[in-house]
Amino acid sequence: MFAEARLTNLIANLLALLAVLSIVVGAVLWTIRRPYFSINRIELSSATSSALQYVTPLSLQTALAGQVQGNFFLMDLDTARNRIEAAPWVRHAIIRRVWPSTLQVRIEEQQPLAFWNENQMINTWGEAFTANQGELPDDLDLPQLNGPANSERLVVQRYAEIARWFAPLGLSVREATLTPRYAWEVALSDDVRLTLGRDPAADAADPHGRSGALPFAARIERFVQAWPELTRRLGGRMISSADLRYPNGFAISLSPEPSASSQSTRP
Repeated sequence: MFAEARLTNLIANLLALLAVLSIVVGAVLWTIRRPYFSINRIELSSATSSALQYVTPLSLQTALAGQVQGNFFLMDLDTARNRIEAAPWVRHAIIRRVWPSTLQVRIEEQQPLAFWNENQMINTWGEAFTANQGELPDDLDLPQLNGPANSERLVVQRYAEIARWFAPLGLSVREATLTPRYAWEVALSDDVRLTLGRDPAADAADPHGRSGALPFAARIERFVQAWPELTRRLGGRMISSADLRYPNGFAISLSPEPSASSQSTRP
């Protein structure tokens, strides 16, 4: 009898404790869901030394739409970060809560290096991303890079190498293309088009390159070294294209000479 009474009291106490805990939990949940704890401010700053150019608080609010009504306590920061990083122009994001109603967001913006294929851009880390190209500054002149899927880093590396070779000649790379057959085609700022041949580093089927083919950099170096003497001998004639794939030299095509009628001018 005594043991039954103790068991009954224990069960009653446990039920009372559960009831109190339920009330407390309910009160806490009711309290933290009050509008006072809603995220109503986003502090946006750059995670680097450069000021933000493309990301705005409005774009972040759009990315975070539906995030537990922006509640300070209930917001999932990992999910919020993933949504922000999926927004245009955002490469990485660091977010934290600031009491009582602020979300502090530090953004590493995409730094566009070039246009990539048809409708993307490629950043300075060799990563492709999608954003509104109409938001680029009018005075920003980006080259066009093209290549197969997952070739972004190699294309950026080769672009930088080619640009370094031609910079002393006062020329820049306007377009560089890695074809599906792992061959390189380049257009320079003076409209000269270069055919560079296959790239052993990009060709998984032929990792050592074609038999007798010069290394990638050697083909360019040979052409660049010949450029001053070549242009002197041409006496003002313009080169339209150059094929650098030959083992012992290169072939060039010249632009048509201006006709006599186009050269004449009225007094």
